[in-house]
Amino acid sequence: MSTKPNLPPPPPEPNNNFFNNNPLLLFAALAVAAILIFKYFAAGTEMIPVSGAETTQAPAARTISKNISYSEFKELLKEGRIEYVAIGKTTLQASSLEGSTRVNYVIRRIVPDETLLPLLEEKRVGYSGVSEDNWFIDMVFSWVLPVLIFFGIWMLLTNRMQKSIGGGLLGMGSAKKMINAEKPDVKFDDMAGNEEAKEEVKEVVDFLKNPDRYIRLGAKIPKGILLVGPPGTGKTLLAKAVAGEASVPFFSVSASSFIEMFVGVGAARVRDLFEQAKKDAPSIIFIDELDALGKSRAASGFGGNDEREQTLNQLLAEMDGFASTEPIIILAATNRPEILDPALLRPGRFDRQVLVDKPDCKGRLEILRVHVKEVKLDANVDLEVIATMTAGLAGADLANIVNEATLLAGRKNKDQVEADDMREAVERSIAGLEKKSRRISPKEKKIVAFHESGHALLAETTKGAKKVNKVSIIPRGLAALGYTLNTPEENKYLMQRHELIAEVDVLLAGRAAEELFIGEISTGAGNDLERATDILKSMVMIYGMSDVAGLMVMEKHTTGFLGSPYGFGKSKEYSEKLGEETDHYIRTQLDERYELVKATLNTYRKVIDQMSAELLGLEILEGARVREIIAKFEDEHGIVREVEETDEEIMLLEKSAGDENAAAVA
Repeated sequence: MSTKPNLPPPPPEPNNNFFNNNPLLLFAALAVAAILIFKYFAAGTEMIPVSGAETTQAPAARTISKNISYSEFKELLKEGRIEYVAIGKTTLQASSLEGSTRVNYVIRRIVPDETLLPLLEEKRVGYSGVSEDNWFIDMVFSWVLPVLIFFGIWMLLTNRMQKSIGGGLLGMGSAKKMINAEKPDVKFDDMAGNEEAKEEVKEVVDFLKNPDRYIRLGAKIPKGILLVGPPGTGKTLLAKAVAGEASVPFFSVSASSFIEMFVGVGAARVRDLFEQAKKDAPSIIFIDELDALGKSRAASGFGGNDEREQTLNQLLAEMDGFASTEPIIILAATNRPEILDPALLRPGRFDRQVLVDKPDCKGRLEILRVHVKEVKLDANVDLEVIATMTAGLAGADLANIVNEATLLAGRKNKDQVEADDMREAVERSIAGLEKKSRRISPKEKKIVAFHESGHALLAETTKGAKKVNKVSIIPRGLAALGYTLNTPEENKYLMQRHELIAEVDVLLAGRAAEELFIGEISTGAGNDLERATDILKSMVMIYGMSDVAGLMVMEKHTTGFLGSPYGFGKSKEYSEKLGEETDHYIRTQLDERYELVKATLNTYRKVIDQMSAELLGLEILEGARVREIIAKFEDEHGIVREVEETDEEIMLLEKSAGDENAAAVA
């Protein structure tokens, strides 16, 4: 004998009927319809006899009503067929007996007629006035209905406004609608290029999986982990990977969702968020863009946002309100850690800060391999070359490059993504969109060719400069008429003095080439001169690389993750005399470097002429071709230039020195 399992009843289907969702509007519609029907049937039925007189009407077997015109009514009146008339403002009602049938005539919109009363008296027909106004109808339409309509509109607007801020009339502090609750399927294998960051959070995964292992030993797992780093480096992805590896509920919310115009709403939402997380423990709470909520309260002064501060205070209280043994971990992400309130960063709250930085060459290669898994890639595509070209880019940039290359290949109706598509996607990400439709005159094209040739030559012949990957005179981006793509082989975290000077020389080379080979300078070097000036200014004021201020720091420099230094250049901490000396030093250095650059260009004049000619014909020169032209010229003229030592050579020198020291000791 088989028995069917007791299955739970299916959930009721959602009722999306408009009136079910808006019962007040349904009531108002029914009330208006009832009033209109009552008024329609009530109109024209009331007969008021002449004041002080009684009207006797013979009984009739049946009664009917007819609508007739005023002219027809006059004819019936003249024929003596009308027995009684009731006169209103816009209607006229008459009654007659035709055989055994009582007929009530209704005449709409009567015209002014001074002969009507004499005619009624002549025919000895009773008449009276009839009131077309109904006190109940007037009261409903004048008082009740407007109040109902106003109240319905007010309730509708209030309900929508309160839903937009997180709840109904009694649920303004609910956080359910702004929380994205899920169990991510992202794993650590899906996130490449951040091995150190993943190692830092792996113990959190183990704690969420096996909390008893730590609790019985008395261990206290960090309550909060703050993920800091530049935009696009994968902070949110790392948080999802932690939840995916631990297979626990993941409550993600943006910090800006807590801030509302009503004081106290954000604090209520914070309480509701933590209550939901405790019900589903073990779980992870992830707060994205924490700086929107956790900005330092000292920086706001007396005019701060009370709602934001109360919400922050509630968050601090909630993080202290649960025991360290509770399997709840709070992850937060920000790219502005320098502005966070110190109370958030003290031990017991966000105990640990994990840096999710831009990947190195190996990390970029791993990220590219992850993103090309689903892409039909040509066998000739060398991802190591693409990883070398993309130094300084974050994981989101690399994902965008792969997607852009796929779109380019699809636009050309290719079966696979080729190396040219990948290189073009890299150039789009770095230099901007190619503007082939932008028409430039042959004269301007020649200026751009010599300008970019000067940049490329100095980049290849100057010790410490970034090597050339590509030179182009095809306009890109908003204003670039040409560009020289210099891509370092690796991320640089330190720059020596000669490397900064080399960058200045490369920037000045474009203007110097215009002066030497064109005979007149143009506006094309405006941005180059600005960047060269900034480098020399930083060398004097921040890095202590000059004799003007020595080791004295003239401007405070707080590094941020958003591109420009936070608060850079805001404070003046030097005298007017020192400022004048700094300006004089920067100008002198620019003039000296400019003359040295012109001397180098004069030495390699034939190289500039050949590169410019090929650029005018082909519009593009690859870095290998630039080095080939320079090497051939140097071989012919016996030029030997100083070349910077590679990492392999440095390691060999260190090994050789170590062997010599060991032999001497022996």
